[in-house]
Amino acid sequence: MPTGIMTLAAEAPKLSSANTGFMLICSALVMVMTPGLAFFYGGMVRVKSTLNMLMMSFISLGIVTILWVLYGFSVAFGSSNGFFGWSKDYLGLSGIGLTQLWPGYTIPVYVFAVFQLMFAIITPALISGALADRVKFTAWALFIVGWVTVVYFPVAHWVWASDGWLFKKGVIDFAGGTAVHINAGAAALGVILVTGRRVGFRKDPMRPHSLPLVMLGAALLWFGWFGFNAGSWLGNDDGVGAVMFINTQVATAAAMLAWLAYEKFRHGSFTTLGAASGAVAGLVAITPSGGAVSPLGAIAVGAIAGVLCAMAVGLKYRFGFDDSLDVVGVHMVGGIVGSLLIGFFATGGVQSDVAGVFYGGGFHQLGIQAIGVFSVLGYSLVVSAGLAFLIDRTMGMRVTEDVEVAGIDQDEHAETAYDYSGAGGGSRTSATAPGDAAGTAVKAGTAAKTAKAGPANKKVDV
Repeated sequence: MPTGIMTLAAEAPKLSSANTGFMLICSALVMVMTPGLAFFYGGMVRVKSTLNMLMMSFISLGIVTILWVLYGFSVAFGSSNGFFGWSKDYLGLSGIGLTQLWPGYTIPVYVFAVFQLMFAIITPALISGALADRVKFTAWALFIVGWVTVVYFPVAHWVWASDGWLFKKGVIDFAGGTAVHINAGAAALGVILVTGRRVGFRKDPMRPHSLPLVMLGAALLWFGWFGFNAGSWLGNDDGVGAVMFINTQVATAAAMLAWLAYEKFRHGSFTTLGAASGAVAGLVAITPSGGAVSPLGAIAVGAIAGVLCAMAVGLKYRFGFDDSLDVVGVHMVGGIVGSLLIGFFATGGVQSDVAGVFYGGGFHQLGIQAIGVFSVLGYSLVVSAGLAFLIDRTMGMRVTEDVEVAGIDQDEHAETAYDYSGAGGGSRTSATAPGDAAGTAVKAGTAAKTAKAGPANKKVDV
């Protein structure tokens, strides 16, 4: 993502209404991704955890928004020595002029701040998928506060601020392969190593309860990702955003097809869950690389990520870590693949003049990308695990085993996602007069059986 590197231009830029409107639309698209992620994750869990999964994403919209205004924007994009930003004008967004432009660009600082806010919101929400079924909601909310403060805000500064140390080193991350996806995936791995496995891991099937909900969430993510990626050029007047738009589409399509092909070869079936997961893997992989590669390169990036991420989701069974919804396998691995492939497929003619191995640039950029990948991965993994350990030792991260088995929704939120008590209603029962005791008993028995079995012709794994 470009930042303030154009301040040396001979003529100061002027506010562009077109670019400002474009960026506001992109910001709204990225905001929609967080509810989309909630649906994606919510459909993948069992019935008894659906609401908790939705809320773990949704609460990020509240917490991160307030923290971003108070100090997050200052930490991420204020002046610094390369590791930690700070600017009193950005604290509370109180020192920003109404038409003050982001340095080197034609959009107001407020627009840049709100666009970046949407990135900050979705990143901790991504982590939640690894922790399904077993984490206290209050502990999760406290984890978000701590994590964005000591991990996300500083890492965003490293990668995207014009004086961030990884930015100055030359790491290319167009829209968040390191700062968002590797960051969240490594954090997920760190936290699940502290919290441990779900009750029944490797024994119970733990199947997704609503694949249509998963597909809806994936569709919303795909839709919103155009704002996530194309908007990261911070304008729409030189064609780079358009390249990123098409690359996002073709890489996602290639990854979905590659995942399905691997799935058919490995397991014998094309699944809707595989299609949705493959699409997300492609979106993740093209996020850092899409501004540096051609459409043909984007197809290669997507296809490689689709296969490697499909392979990676099985690692949790080999190594015994319970990544509930494959955040590590899709986001961390997808982010690594997309970030490193820049070193091979960068054309030297889109986002920058950097060329990869296949375009005569040698291995120099690959080495730089590796520094960015493993710096963010290591920092996020260690600090996230430490933060989870601290919370676990003080207030406890996990619900009790009884609550987990019975269902976290009822205990943590006093609600359930579905009410099956009236699933058999709406039809005539008998000629028994209203109020007849026998007729009432028959109806009650029928309703009880229906509630226990769930909707007709649907096997529900609760």
